[in-house]
This record gives sequence, structure tokens and C-alpha cells, in this order.
Amino acid sequence: MIPALLVALLLNLQQAPKPVPPEELPPEEDASAKPKEYSFNPLQAENELKVGEYYMKKGKFRAAAQRFREATLWNPTFGGAFERLGAAEEKAHEKKAAREAYAKYLEVVPDAKDAEDVRRRMKKL
Repeated sequence: MIPALLVALLLNLQQAPKPVPPEELPPEEDASAKPKEYSFNPLQAENELKVGEYYMKKGKFRAAAQRFREATLWNPTFGGAFERLGAAEEKAHEKKAAREAYAKYLEVVPDAKDAEDVRRRMKKL
């Protein structure tokens, strides 16, 4: 009796449909392959700035710079993000990137209170 039951069970397993693997999406339809699209979103920019400040306090300057860069992409007129990006790049010893960020900061906020200080920092780089 047991061998007949075992044979019946094995036949059932062999007849069961096998799962079909999901088809690979072509690269143009794969959502993860698409570049990230940024639209004006000041709230997201503020969030990115806060996370960047956290990384700055932890001494992770490259991670902070990436977050500040994200903030500038979400809000291209966010002067504070450009200033912090310059500071993070300066700390990460990326002088060219720091100069560019500081220059953009002065372009976005030409009458900033710390404009002279930023110009001095740019000259040191």
C-alpha cells in the first residue's frame, strides 16, 4: 500500500506545472535603469540637507556632499545647499568641486551675509 501511495505522489509531483521565470524587461522598460528625474521640490531638498548635515557631523564628507548635491537638484535656487556642498567638498579635499559649489552659491545668493567669507575660502582653494 505504501509503495502505491509513494508512486502516486511522485507522479503528482512530476505533473505539477513548473513555475515560469519572470521575463526580463528590455533595458528601456526597466524602471531601475532610468535616470532619476528631478522636479522642483523644496521639501525634499530640505530633507536632503538635513541628512547631509547628519553626515557632516559624522565626518562622512563624501556622503554629505552627495546629499547636498541632491538637495541642489531638487531645488536649484537653494543657496544653503550650495554653500554646504562647497564646505563638504572642501573637507573631502575636492577643491575644484568646492570652488564650483561656492561660485554657484554666490551666483544664487549674491547678497549673502557670508559672501566675503565664502570668497576668502574660494581663494584658499
